[in-house]
Amino acid sequence: MKITTWNVNGIRAAINKGFVDWTKSYEKDVLCLQEIKAFPEQIPEEALKIDSYKTHINSAKRPGYSGVASFFKAEPLEIRNGLGIEAFDDEGRVIRSKHENFYLYNIYFPNGQRGQDRVDFKLAFYETLLSECNQLHEQGENIIITGDFNTAHTEIDLANPKENAKTSGFLPEEREMITKYLNHGFIDVYRELYPDKVEYTWWTYRFGARRRNIGWRLDYFLVSDALMKDVNDVIILGDVEGSDHCPVTLIIGE
Repeated sequence: MKITTWNVNGIRAAINKGFVDWTKSYEKDVLCLQEIKAFPEQIPEEALKIDSYKTHINSAKRPGYSGVASFFKAEPLEIRNGLGIEAFDDEGRVIRSKHENFYLYNIYFPNGQRGQDRVDFKLAFYETLLSECNQLHEQGENIIITGDFNTAHTEIDLANPKENAKTSGFLPEEREMITKYLNHGFIDVYRELYPDKVEYTWWTYRFGARRRNIGWRLDYFLVSDALMKDVNDVIILGDVEGSDHCPVTLIIGE
């Protein structure tokens, strides 16, 4: 099974940069998009009807902001939007789908760069999601969390850690949240498989950062400990353009 995540930074902009052709040509079973920045009626039909995939969208209430979308080759057993808290759910950040062997969370985690109130909002979001995941783990369920975490976990996960020590996305309290997930039954698949490898998934549009590979690893797959034995690989598709993020694919199971 191939699950691909991609923050497209505006699905309508990505369509103009080859999104539809890429999604039609790239083999996957599930495609999780973040930051679609559109209501369903604003998205061209060509982007919503990719082959026979089932499409599910959770848009933010605010126009042109946030939002996630999931495309499924096989119909999930169950789909749910949000975390059940209005402040978070109004921003269209979560689609949870149930599959035969796991729950899959497609998530666009909040960005904390607008000020301390948004950092606090981001940390509360992390805590709320973790509480729900803890309950699922206690019930014996397996979980995959994917999407744009808006946090680089350790110094190897960004090009300039010292210069960004006080920047949201690499603040100690944000990084600690990733560690907390890893201490509560999750594994960061990429770092588990490639402990010393340096690859990034996001580059600012400024300063020729992508060409110079001055980036951050912000897009993750966290899987329950029990699922790690079924993981075959995780691949960062750094050559795929169309956004300031690139896609990342998890290959798991048969």
